[in-house]
Amino acid sequence: MKLVQSSLALLLITGIAGLSSCKPEVNPENRQITILDSDWQFINEDIADAASPSLKVDTWETVEVPHDWAISGEFNIDNDALEIQILEDGDMRKKLRTGLTGGLPHVGIGWYRKTINLSEADKGKRIHLEFDGVMSNAKVYVNGTYIGQWPYGYSSFGFDVTEHLQFGEPNIVAVRAENRPQSARWYPGAGIYREVRMVATNPIYVKQWGTYITTPKISDDQAIVNIQTTALNKSGANQNVTIETRILSPENVEVAKTRSSVVIDLETKIDQQIEVSKPQLWDINSPNTYTAITRIIQDNQVLDEYTTTFGIRSFEFTHNDGFFLNGNQTEIKGVCLHHDLGPLGAAVNESSLRHRLTLLKEMGANAIRSTHNPPTPKMLKLADEMGFLVIDEAFDEWKEAKVPNGYNQLWDEWAEKDLVAMIHRDRNHPSVIMWSIGNEVREQKMKDGALNAIFLSDICHREDPTRPTTAGFNNRQASIDNGLAAAVDMVGWNYEPNNYVKAHDQYPQFKVIGSETASTVDSRGIYHFPAAPKNNFDKKAPYHLSAYALNFPSWGNIPDLEFKAQDDNEFMPGEFVWTGFDYLGEPTPFYEEWPSRSSYFGIIDLSGIPKDRYYLYQSKWSDKEVLHLLPHWNWSAGDTIPVHCFTSFERAELFLNGKSLGIREKNPNELLTTYRLIWDAVIFEPGELKVVALDANDQPLKETIMKTAGKPFGLVLSPDKTTVTADGKEMVFVTVSVVDEQGTVCPNATNLIEFSTEGSGTVHAVGNGDQTSLESFVQPFRKAFSGKCMAIIKSSKAAGQITLTAKSEGLITQQLTINARAL
Repeated sequence: MKLVQSSLALLLITGIAGLSSCKPEVNPENRQITILDSDWQFINEDIADAASPSLKVDTWETVEVPHDWAISGEFNIDNDALEIQILEDGDMRKKLRTGLTGGLPHVGIGWYRKTINLSEADKGKRIHLEFDGVMSNAKVYVNGTYIGQWPYGYSSFGFDVTEHLQFGEPNIVAVRAENRPQSARWYPGAGIYREVRMVATNPIYVKQWGTYITTPKISDDQAIVNIQTTALNKSGANQNVTIETRILSPENVEVAKTRSSVVIDLETKIDQQIEVSKPQLWDINSPNTYTAITRIIQDNQVLDEYTTTFGIRSFEFTHNDGFFLNGNQTEIKGVCLHHDLGPLGAAVNESSLRHRLTLLKEMGANAIRSTHNPPTPKMLKLADEMGFLVIDEAFDEWKEAKVPNGYNQLWDEWAEKDLVAMIHRDRNHPSVIMWSIGNEVREQKMKDGALNAIFLSDICHREDPTRPTTAGFNNRQASIDNGLAAAVDMVGWNYEPNNYVKAHDQYPQFKVIGSETASTVDSRGIYHFPAAPKNNFDKKAPYHLSAYALNFPSWGNIPDLEFKAQDDNEFMPGEFVWTGFDYLGEPTPFYEEWPSRSSYFGIIDLSGIPKDRYYLYQSKWSDKEVLHLLPHWNWSAGDTIPVHCFTSFERAELFLNGKSLGIREKNPNELLTTYRLIWDAVIFEPGELKVVALDANDQPLKETIMKTAGKPFGLVLSPDKTTVTADGKEMVFVTVSVVDEQGTVCPNATNLIEFSTEGSGTVHAVGNGDQTSLESFVQPFRKAFSGKCMAIIKSSKAAGQITLTAKSEGLITQQLTINARAL
């Protein structure tokens, strides 16, 4: 357990500049937050008396939370093979789907138990348990007493457990999680996969997610900040208190303060308004955030304090001119993200999330759609800090089933509760710009399908009228004819670049966005000839797809087509590509061909290594000078090779062993040469392939060289960072490349690489991005795929050094040193 004192107490102790010297007495015990991360006992089976305090758990596994019980399991076709018709994929009949949910053993029941000790001094406190997410059908017990449940695995929730605790004696918290068969369309994870906290407060306190901050008026000189605080009173009588709210600037300097005297009954809402001078706006390039510190004060003593991070920003979607952020027209360059973290499974890790968002930011992305469920709060925290816009999505399914045991089973009782929980939890995040009420729901085809859409949209407008509602529609005409499109504020079109103009002309009243685009599929470092757009596939082993960014399923398209549709139509505010990263499950188009068990859609592979497509998006979305050649240059003499260059430059010349193969220029009259340069038929000869970007006068601007690799000789270890915090959580992502004697990556290498560590860290997970690999994610070895793999190193809680050793038979062993600094 890790104890975190109230942030206000810490601010006062450290003497942050700008705080008033006249303060009420602060009791550092007014709110204690304890992260319940260590020493959980776990068993992956159902036990009748698992919640009983007297149960012996000597044989249970000790785990850390967040925890995903399935990610360390073995892949097996029997884990999720399912006869099903997936209409969203265009299925005309039921098919045997293999690898649909990743082929890992996530179905079943798991029990977690943890001992919590509270002293006699804690008597009189209110004790709450807060869960950011349990997958799924969570039931919570304290000392053998059933407390409550929350079935939806993506929802955050909490319970006041005060009346069921013992003070001065050990307390047993038990959580039962159950993933039912046929309940998911992708890998959901399993167990307590997000953070858990114990929060201790005085009897008068701010409710969980109890502040709501809006900024209705913003100018260069002043911003009006409205703050609504919901306070709870468990003292047994109405109380006269003072609600004080202070605003700290992005530099942690107090810039405004207000006080209100109120009488608090059982639950009271208090509205306050504060003026902030010369506001620093939150923006994707300058993600400035303010802090609101709300305190409940009685008789000059702080009873509770509650800290809220928020941003001051304005945005607008228009009918004809796209999206404006703080008055500036802004192109939304977004990706869709599932919640799993590849080799880490669904277990949330903040440093892994930061690593992912950093890669996307480097690519030029500025937006994320959380598909198709509420994300972890840690992702929104990072989006606020790093400058990402977010579509916060609630559901993949409403009352009409996509899978037999999906959300359709929960709809009647839980839809409103789950949506309200998401909105209350997330509505202070400046990154969140839309509430998505659903994705490709089957109600689109129903005459009364709009009733559910209106029901959910009305909840969003009631709970947060400052953001528009949206949904991802994959049946354009039916969603319009049946009223669903009219029920949301922003119409999300999935895979409709050829119909943007038609829909806009016919329905100019709609504000629209490309909510799901492209669905290009490929495997990193794999190339098939010829290189041409293709939407049907020879489904033959080894079930890999060519990386020219030209393959797509029946509903999808190539990135270039969406680029052009966005560029040609100013009314389109942007797109959300399916997907930023590969994810576990949904191995389209190989959904009947085992061992395919993860998606091919990602711009970045499952292990976190960019595919070639990454550089196509980077050349279009970022301001970087991009000059990326593909394919690799290890072929057979005389082979005819199509060479593509993903580049931000307009012109370039290609050379093979010093001989010019001609200059190519981008040509907007042909789709494939609008955003890439192509030399269709290069006759392979070993040596050096070089591309040189040219200006209008044929002067060189930048060059990229690709060489034919020799035999594998050694390894190169490339970490995303070389210093970590020794907190037992931070991770280092080490890309491992098999190279020849000159250091050139061997693009076809499949060498088995073994990893070991010494010192202050461990090998936590491994991966290589191969969608068909059945190797374990948790064993310290991995075969290279297309010459590369990934080792993920986790710090311990001891400061010092981490030495990673990578070795492979017949290759030169390599070591890497990482510094683990003290907290």
